[in-house]
Amino acid sequence: MEITQQCVVGLTWTLKDTLGEVLDELDEPVEFLLGGDDLLQKIEEALQGHEKGAQLDLHLEPEEAFGDYDENLVFLEARSRFPAELEEGHTLEGNALPDGCNPDAPRNVLYTVTDIYPEHVVLDGNHPLAGIAIRIHLRVESVREATEEELSRASLGTGFFKIESQAPGGSSLH
Repeated sequence: MEITQQCVVGLTWTLKDTLGEVLDELDEPVEFLLGGDDLLQKIEEALQGHEKGAQLDLHLEPEEAFGDYDENLVFLEARSRFPAELEEGHTLEGNALPDGCNPDAPRNVLYTVTDIYPEHVVLDGNHPLAGIAIRIHLRVESVREATEEELSRASLGTGFFKIESQAPGGSSLH
C-alpha cells in the first residue's frame, strides 16, 4: 500500500544531530497517523508515495523540526514553590505552575526543569530539541488505512517526540 494522507505508518528511525551524535533510536516500529498531529510536516511530506520497506534520510533545520530556541521561554522561579522531590528533567504544564510563579510565563507551554539550585529552579519552555538541526534515517515498517476513530482523534497519541507532563516522582520524560 502506498503512503497517502490519512493513513497509518509504522516507523523505526535513528535521529542524529548535525555532528552525528545519536539523539534517539526507535528500534521497534511505532505507528503514526499521517494527516494528523503525530509527525512533523516535513516528515509527512517526505513519506508521501512510499511503501513498506522504504528508507529515507532527511535533514531538518530547526524551523522545520522543533523551532528556534527562544530564550524568552526560560524562567527562574523560587525553589520554595516546588515540591522537594522535584528533579532535573521533570516536566510541568504551564497551566499547573505553582502560585506565585512569573505571570509572564506562558501557561500553554510544557516546561522542563533544567537546573535546580538551593534558591531557585530553572524552567525551560522550549522543546528539548529546539534550535537543533536534525538528521533522521526513517524506515517504513508498515502502512495501513486509518480507522474512522483514529481520523476523528487526528492522532494515535504517539506524536513525534511528544514530551508529556511528568509529575515529580514520575519515572520518565516521555
